[in-house]
Amino acid sequence: MKNQTNRSKRIQDMAFLSMFTALIFLLAFTPLGLIDLPVIKATILHVPVILGSILLGPKKGVFLGAMFGLSSLIKNALMPSLSAFVFTPLIPVPGSDTGSPWALFVCFVPRMLVGVTPWLVYTLFRRLSRGRNPGMRVVSLALAAVVGALTNTALVMGSIGVLFAESYAAAQGIPVDALMGFILSIVAANGIPEAIVAAVVTPAVCVPLIHALKLDVRPCVANRAV
Repeated sequence: MKNQTNRSKRIQDMAFLSMFTALIFLLAFTPLGLIDLPVIKATILHVPVILGSILLGPKKGVFLGAMFGLSSLIKNALMPSLSAFVFTPLIPVPGSDTGSPWALFVCFVPRMLVGVTPWLVYTLFRRLSRGRNPGMRVVSLALAAVVGALTNTALVMGSIGVLFAESYAAAQGIPVDALMGFILSIVAANGIPEAIVAAVVTPAVCVPLIHALKLDVRPCVANRAV
Protein backbone atom coordinates (compact mmCIF):
# COMPACT_ATOMS: atom_id res chain seq x y z
CA MET A 1 0.00 0.00 0.00
CA LYS A 2 2.82 2.40 0.88
CA ASN A 3 4.63 1.59 -2.38
CA GLN A 4 1.43 2.22 -4.32
CA THR A 5 0.98 5.58 -2.57
CA ASN A 6 4.58 6.59 -3.29
CA ARG A 7 4.17 5.56 -6.92
CA SER A 8 1.01 7.62 -7.20
CA LYS A 9 2.80 10.66 -5.75
CA ARG A 10 5.68 10.25 -8.20
CA ILE A 11 3.25 10.05 -11.11
CA GLN A 12 1.41 13.09 -9.79
CA ASP A 13 4.66 15.05 -9.44
CA MET A 14 5.78 14.12 -12.96
CA ALA A 15 2.41 15.23 -14.34
CA PHE A 16 2.76 18.61 -12.61
CA LEU A 17 6.40 18.91 -13.71
CA SER A 18 5.42 18.24 -17.33
CA MET A 19 2.54 20.72 -17.13
CA PHE A 20 4.70 23.50 -15.67
CA THR A 21 7.46 22.82 -18.22
CA ALA A 22 4.98 23.02 -21.08
CA LEU A 23 3.55 26.23 -19.60
CA ILE A 24 7.01 27.83 -19.44
CA PHE A 25 7.64 27.18 -23.14
CA LEU A 26 4.12 28.22 -24.08
CA LEU A 27 4.58 31.54 -22.29
CA ALA A 28 8.09 31.97 -23.69
CA PHE A 29 7.10 31.60 -27.32
CA THR A 30 3.78 33.43 -27.28
CA PRO A 31 3.02 37.07 -26.45
CA LEU A 32 1.58 35.93 -23.11
CA GLY A 33 4.87 35.34 -21.32
CA LEU A 34 7.53 37.78 -22.48
CA ILE A 35 6.79 41.47 -22.93
CA ASP A 36 9.36 43.03 -25.25
CA LEU A 37 10.60 46.37 -23.93
CA PRO A 38 13.29 48.54 -25.54
CA VAL A 39 16.07 47.42 -23.19
CA ILE A 40 14.94 44.07 -21.73
CA LYS A 41 12.09 41.58 -21.75
CA ALA A 42 9.68 41.77 -18.82
CA THR A 43 8.42 38.30 -18.02
CA ILE A 44 5.90 36.19 -16.14
CA LEU A 45 7.83 32.99 -16.84
CA HIS A 46 8.93 32.97 -13.22
CA VAL A 47 5.36 32.15 -12.11
CA PRO A 48 5.35 28.44 -13.19
CA VAL A 49 8.80 28.07 -11.60
CA ILE A 50 7.54 29.54 -8.32
CA LEU A 51 4.47 27.28 -8.38
CA GLY A 52 6.61 24.23 -9.07
CA SER A 53 9.07 25.16 -6.34
CA ILE A 54 6.32 25.38 -3.72
CA LEU A 55 4.25 22.40 -4.83
CA LEU A 56 7.01 20.02 -5.94
CA GLY A 57 10.05 21.06 -3.89
CA PRO A 58 13.41 22.68 -4.70
CA LYS A 59 14.92 19.95 -6.87
CA LYS A 60 12.08 20.06 -9.36
CA GLY A 61 11.98 23.83 -8.90
CA VAL A 62 15.60 24.02 -10.06
CA PHE A 63 14.71 21.92 -13.09
CA LEU A 64 11.86 24.28 -13.96
CA GLY A 65 14.21 27.24 -13.48
CA ALA A 66 16.62 25.62 -15.93
CA MET A 67 13.75 25.27 -18.43
CA PHE A 68 13.01 28.97 -17.91
CA GLY A 69 16.66 29.74 -18.65
CA LEU A 70 16.67 27.47 -21.71
CA SER A 71 13.58 29.14 -23.14
CA SER A 72 15.18 32.55 -22.59
CA LEU A 73 18.40 31.44 -24.28
CA ILE A 74 16.54 30.09 -27.31
CA LYS A 75 14.30 33.13 -27.71
CA ASN A 76 17.18 35.61 -27.37
CA ALA A 77 19.17 33.64 -29.96
CA LEU A 78 16.30 33.45 -32.45
CA MET A 79 14.78 36.88 -31.84
CA PRO A 80 17.59 39.00 -30.40
CA SER A 81 16.88 42.25 -28.63
CA LEU A 82 19.30 45.02 -27.71
CA SER A 83 20.44 43.08 -24.64
CA ALA A 84 20.30 39.55 -26.10
CA PHE A 85 24.08 39.10 -25.80
CA VAL A 86 23.79 38.92 -22.00
CA PHE A 87 21.43 35.90 -22.25
CA THR A 88 23.04 33.81 -24.96
CA PRO A 89 26.64 33.23 -26.07
CA LEU A 90 25.34 32.89 -29.63
CA ILE A 91 24.99 36.68 -29.94
CA PRO A 92 28.27 38.64 -30.13
CA VAL A 93 29.07 41.07 -27.34
CA PRO A 94 29.13 44.66 -28.68
CA GLY A 95 32.61 45.46 -29.89
CA SER A 96 33.45 41.77 -30.29
CA ASP A 97 32.92 39.07 -32.90
CA THR A 98 31.98 36.42 -30.35
CA GLY A 99 29.53 35.91 -27.55
CA SER A 100 30.45 35.44 -23.91
CA PRO A 101 30.09 32.16 -21.97
CA TRP A 102 29.10 34.31 -18.98
CA ALA A 103 25.77 34.77 -20.73
CA LEU A 104 24.98 31.20 -19.68
CA PHE A 105 25.45 32.20 -16.03
CA VAL A 106 23.10 35.18 -16.41
CA CYS A 107 20.57 33.11 -18.30
CA PHE A 108 20.49 30.03 -16.07
CA VAL A 109 21.74 30.57 -12.52
CA PRO A 110 19.27 33.28 -11.35
CA ARG A 111 16.37 31.37 -12.93
CA MET A 112 17.40 28.11 -11.26
CA LEU A 113 17.51 29.90 -7.91
CA VAL A 114 13.92 30.99 -8.52
CA GLY A 115 13.15 27.31 -8.08
CA VAL A 116 14.67 27.34 -4.57
CA THR A 117 13.94 30.64 -2.80
CA PRO A 118 10.10 30.43 -2.85
CA TRP A 119 10.21 26.95 -1.32
CA LEU A 120 12.58 28.17 1.40
CA VAL A 121 10.35 31.15 2.28
CA TYR A 122 7.14 29.12 2.23
CA THR A 123 8.69 26.34 4.32
CA LEU A 124 10.02 28.82 6.89
CA PHE A 125 6.71 30.63 7.36
CA ARG A 126 4.67 27.42 7.45
CA ARG A 127 6.94 26.02 10.14
CA LEU A 128 6.72 29.22 12.16
CA SER A 129 2.93 29.13 11.99
CA ARG A 130 2.89 25.32 12.49
CA GLY A 131 0.55 25.08 9.52
CA ARG A 132 -2.50 25.91 11.64
CA ASN A 133 -3.47 29.31 10.27
CA PRO A 134 -5.14 29.35 6.81
CA GLY A 135 -4.58 33.09 6.52
CA MET A 136 -0.90 32.61 7.20
CA ARG A 137 -0.75 30.13 4.35
CA VAL A 138 -1.96 32.78 1.90
CA VAL A 139 0.51 35.32 3.29
CA SER A 140 3.39 32.84 3.15
CA LEU A 141 2.53 31.91 -0.46
CA ALA A 142 2.39 35.57 -1.47
CA LEU A 143 5.71 36.34 0.24
CA ALA A 144 7.31 33.28 -1.34
CA ALA A 145 6.10 34.47 -4.74
CA VAL A 146 7.48 37.98 -4.20
CA VAL A 147 10.86 36.60 -3.16
CA GLY A 148 10.92 34.30 -6.19
CA ALA A 149 10.09 37.11 -8.60
CA LEU A 150 12.67 39.46 -7.09
CA THR A 151 15.25 36.65 -7.12
CA ASN A 152 14.88 36.56 -10.88
CA THR A 153 14.92 40.29 -11.57
CA ALA A 154 17.55 41.32 -9.01
CA LEU A 155 20.00 38.50 -9.74
CA VAL A 156 19.67 38.78 -13.52
CA MET A 157 20.23 42.53 -13.52
CA GLY A 158 22.88 42.31 -10.81
CA SER A 159 24.78 39.69 -12.80
CA ILE A 160 24.60 41.86 -15.90
CA GLY A 161 25.96 44.80 -13.92
CA VAL A 162 28.90 42.75 -12.67
CA LEU A 163 29.71 40.63 -15.74
CA PHE A 164 28.76 42.92 -18.64
CA ALA A 165 29.04 46.42 -17.21
CA GLU A 166 30.93 48.13 -20.05
CA SER A 167 29.35 46.29 -22.97
CA TYR A 168 25.84 46.58 -21.54
CA ALA A 169 26.31 50.30 -20.89
CA ALA A 170 27.62 50.75 -24.43
CA ALA A 171 24.66 48.84 -25.87
CA GLN A 172 22.27 51.10 -23.97
CA GLY A 173 24.19 54.25 -24.92
CA ILE A 174 24.86 55.33 -21.34
CA PRO A 175 28.08 56.01 -19.39
CA VAL A 176 29.36 53.14 -17.25
CA ASP A 177 29.08 55.27 -14.11
CA ALA A 178 25.35 55.67 -14.80
CA LEU A 179 24.80 51.93 -15.17
CA MET A 180 23.87 51.24 -11.55
CA GLY A 181 21.04 53.77 -11.62
CA PHE A 182 19.91 52.40 -14.96
CA ILE A 183 19.83 48.83 -13.60
CA LEU A 184 17.96 49.91 -10.47
CA SER A 185 15.36 51.62 -12.63
CA ILE A 186 14.82 48.39 -14.57
CA VAL A 187 14.56 46.40 -11.33
CA ALA A 188 11.89 48.83 -10.12
CA ALA A 189 10.03 49.07 -13.43
CA ASN A 190 10.04 45.33 -14.15
CA GLY A 191 10.59 43.68 -10.79
CA ILE A 192 7.77 45.32 -8.85
CA PRO A 193 4.99 44.53 -11.39
CA GLU A 194 6.36 41.00 -11.84
CA ALA A 195 6.38 40.48 -8.06
CA ILE A 196 2.79 41.76 -7.74
CA VAL A 197 1.57 39.40 -10.47
CA ALA A 198 3.32 36.47 -8.81
CA ALA A 199 1.93 37.40 -5.38
CA VAL A 200 -1.62 37.39 -6.75
CA VAL A 201 -1.41 34.28 -8.94
CA THR A 202 0.55 32.00 -6.61
CA PRO A 203 -1.93 31.82 -3.69
CA ALA A 204 -4.85 31.65 -6.14
CA VAL A 205 -3.37 28.56 -7.78
CA CYS A 206 -1.60 26.90 -4.84
CA VAL A 207 -4.28 27.04 -2.13
CA PRO A 208 -6.89 25.00 -4.07
CA LEU A 209 -4.23 22.52 -5.22
CA ILE A 210 -2.83 22.08 -1.72
CA HIS A 211 -6.33 21.31 -0.43
CA ALA A 212 -7.37 19.10 -3.35
CA LEU A 213 -4.16 17.07 -3.47
CA LYS A 214 -3.56 17.03 0.30
CA LEU A 215 -0.10 18.59 0.01
CA ASP A 216 -0.24 20.28 3.43
CA VAL A 217 2.65 18.32 4.92
CA ARG A 218 4.95 18.46 1.92
CA PRO A 219 6.56 21.90 2.48
CA CYS A 220 7.41 20.94 6.07
CA VAL A 221 9.16 17.65 5.36
CA ALA A 222 12.29 18.04 3.29
CA ASN A 223 12.50 14.48 1.98
CA ARG A 224 8.85 14.58 0.86
CA ALA A 225 9.34 17.93 -0.88
CA VAL A 226 12.23 16.84 -3.06
